[in-house]
Amino acid sequence: MEIAHGGKAPEGESTRPASGTVKLAGVPRAARDRARAGWARTRASLMPVLLMAFGAVSAYLIAQQLLHHVGPIFAATSALVSLGFGRDLTLRKVLEVSAGCTLGIVLGDLMVTFFGGGITQAAIVLVVSLLLARFLDRGVIFATQLGIQSLFVVLLPAPVGGPFTRSLDAVVGGLVSLLITALLPRDPRVQPRHDLQQLVGAFSEMLRECSEALMHADSTRAWHALVRGRGSQSLVDAIRTTLKSSSEVTRLAPAYRRYRSEIENFEHAVEYLDLALRNGRVVARRIASAINNAALSEAGAESIAELLENTAEALDLVAAGLSTTDREERRVNRRTAGLMLEDIASRAHPRKLHVERLEGEALVILIRPMLVDLLEASGYDHEEAVALLPAL
Repeated sequence: MEIAHGGKAPEGESTRPASGTVKLAGVPRAARDRARAGWARTRASLMPVLLMAFGAVSAYLIAQQLLHHVGPIFAATSALVSLGFGRDLTLRKVLEVSAGCTLGIVLGDLMVTFFGGGITQAAIVLVVSLLLARFLDRGVIFATQLGIQSLFVVLLPAPVGGPFTRSLDAVVGGLVSLLITALLPRDPRVQPRHDLQQLVGAFSEMLRECSEALMHADSTRAWHALVRGRGSQSLVDAIRTTLKSSSEVTRLAPAYRRYRSEIENFEHAVEYLDLALRNGRVVARRIASAINNAALSEAGAESIAELLENTAEALDLVAAGLSTTDREERRVNRRTAGLMLEDIASRAHPRKLHVERLEGEALVILIRPMLVDLLEASGYDHEEAVALLPAL
């Protein structure tokens, strides 16, 4: 059950082609969308790909040239897997994957050394590796890497240089990936900006759908808005995970320490956007009830619909302010959104919205804490945000 009160409540989205995407005339829309999405992923993955290639080749050359190992493929694979494409790539995550690779190879080498290779030995080492991984760490990636690497070691021919040559190669690959992650981390602001833009966009669309529901007295559309809002919770959870990783990068990577305050601003905004979104779901459910019970006059429905549409427009500016890389543009968008929300909050009173019946008044009262949360997400103090609402 969702409850809204005092701005602290407990508990889809339109897609627009990114600028610079290639227009594919004469191609079915689904194919065009897939091509655009693929091109966007490719551009976003360019730097991670270069780092992965650099790490794998560097680990291979170090093992080959400095340690004189023949074909040290496990050094390259350990670095490659550790760096990967993970959205939450951090030193802890890289260390976790590197340890999984290395421990798996060590277990495989021990099995080959004492019991030889073969299918039976491979099955035994795989079971032991997976059980050991579950005992040591709850991470799925850790268990997977430990199992795969131990299996490869037992099934592949023994290398030149002794049984534990591959274990040392894995250590080299892990150390290279850790060094790259510490010295050349991915920009910690990129993923949070993208995720926040998605979240605010979904919230904005939910409010617009609520506005349309009121304008057309369509309770089904209000329920669709509620479903959209509930589906956005996964975005909130993903952003929190991303911000945790980004915060770690700003603490450990000298090149990105100056972005710590920006990441903290993102964290602040997410907390209040989450509260506002939860309140928004309560509002959507109440709108459906108000429409079904004819609780609003035509003038009241139109006034609340306009208020929600204006709130969605303010959210668009919030998204622009959070996602832009230019500090001045970010400040201007945030300030403009705040001024718009101030005006919206000043109208959040049943009489000003031409609402007379009790159920309609309850709807307006539920909208008010959502506006307070949005004002706080835009940088206002709680007391200052509450003071902007007209007294009931």
